[in-house]
Amino acid sequence: MTDSDPHPDATASAPATAPGDARLFGPDAWPRILPFAAYMLFIGVGEGLARLGVDASTLRWLYPVKAGLVAVLLALFWRRYDELAHPRLPSWSRIVAVATGVVVLVLWVSLDAGWMSVGTSAGFDPRVDGRIDMVLVAIRIAGAALVVPVMEELFWRSFLMRWVDNPDFRSVDPSQPSTKSFVITVLLFGFEHNLWLAGIVAGAAYSLLYMRYRNLWSPILAHAVTNGLLGVWVVHTGTWSYW
Repeated sequence: MTDSDPHPDATASAPATAPGDARLFGPDAWPRILPFAAYMLFIGVGEGLARLGVDASTLRWLYPVKAGLVAVLLALFWRRYDELAHPRLPSWSRIVAVATGVVVLVLWVSLDAGWMSVGTSAGFDPRVDGRIDMVLVAIRIAGAALVVPVMEELFWRSFLMRWVDNPDFRSVDPSQPSTKSFVITVLLFGFEHNLWLAGIVAGAAYSLLYMRYRNLWSPILAHAVTNGLLGVWVVHTGTWSYW
């Protein structure tokens, strides 16, 4: 398979919503929404507990629970993700995805001026009594590189970017989102992160990969590279706020 013949999104040929069906979210939306919603819920719980004075060293154990729950939800819904049934990517598109992930990483740690961020991030500090807990590090990197990219790309690219154009989002070809849906998705993805400008850049890069190759594995791969290398960089430099 060559880059001129990318594997199409398997969901593009899904049957259209029945006439008169005005549901906001159809049955295909929930498997993409719920893992993301669970992840965001845990973030809210963590912030609430922090305001109540719960020690940060205790709160960091929420991450394994959060990542584990999301992984379980993804596994339960896996057969519903038609676009992930064909993981093959042309060799050139894999190279482009990896390169994109590296570029996004470089920009992520560079676009950190005060005006480029919203609020502050306590980050994830894996140190116990001054020593790095490598079990916590391994869990954090695995969650960020293996679980989060699948969960977020299913929500932001597979679902939301197409749903903005049509509630029957599976009928929207990945290469044909409107400018409105592209901009809305990229902006929301950016402001999901406290480094909003870096988030916007990342969201645009991952969206363009999806549109170019019409295969969700392309942005997933790029996203995984960014998150995995970011974890290595954070541990190496000790800049825990980036986590």
